[in-house]
Amino acid sequence: MKCVSAVIAVLLLSSVGLLVAQPQAAKPEELPEFPMLNPKNKQVPLTRDKSIIAEATTEGGKTKILRVGIVAEVCLREGALEQFLTKKGTKEHEAILRVDMDAELIHMAIIAAGGKPGTPTGFIDKNGEPKYTPATGSRVNVLVHYKKDGQLHTHPAQEWIWDIKKKKPIEHHWVFAGSEFIPNPNDPKAKPIYGANSGDIFSISNFVYSTLEFPVPISKDEAQLTYEAKTDRIPPLLSKVWVLIEVPDAQK
Repeated sequence: MKCVSAVIAVLLLSSVGLLVAQPQAAKPEELPEFPMLNPKNKQVPLTRDKSIIAEATTEGGKTKILRVGIVAEVCLREGALEQFLTKKGTKEHEAILRVDMDAELIHMAIIAAGGKPGTPTGFIDKNGEPKYTPATGSRVNVLVHYKKDGQLHTHPAQEWIWDIKKKKPIEHHWVFAGSEFIPNPNDPKAKPIYGANSGDIFSISNFVYSTLEFPVPISKDEAQLTYEAKTDRIPPLLSKVWVLIEVPDAQK
């Protein structure tokens, strides 16, 4: 009996030691202030809770939006990717960031920044035959602005998406595919459903409901085998970051 008690005591001590040895989860970083291109410009909230903010300037008596910022949260730091930005409660197991909002609000914010929606990836031609057609739409630059280890960082979102095979960040740029507005099957007269609310907001793999998509063929299997989160660049889980959206053609 004493031997059994001694063994249990050793196991308990070992367990405590293991628990003590395990590093504590890093504290999430708070959301930094919205980064302004010019302090003379104005911040214009596009949502009541200020989860989407536009930076605007006045030219010739008219207001022009230079870029928009979306508040997002880190939901994944390690592992394979199919999404960059998803909706809370959907595809967080394969996306770095999530938002807790209707994805249609992001769609409208990109339009406000000068983006023109195109079409998502196609997989079938008019005759029903398999045929890949790339996503179209305005080119959109996506940046992340965040705190990590006490320092502010701003850089293209692609730097968080690591190409395992090429050993460098993903090379592609996003276009404003614009997802799809789907008639409500239960009520044809109701507001259409915005497809990207399924989780395909800023996609890496090709999905027919993506808001932003890379205009190149990337299957789900290829994404899983090729792209992963660049852990050492990403702040702790649940950290708040700004996702900055710029439409370069709108600024010309």
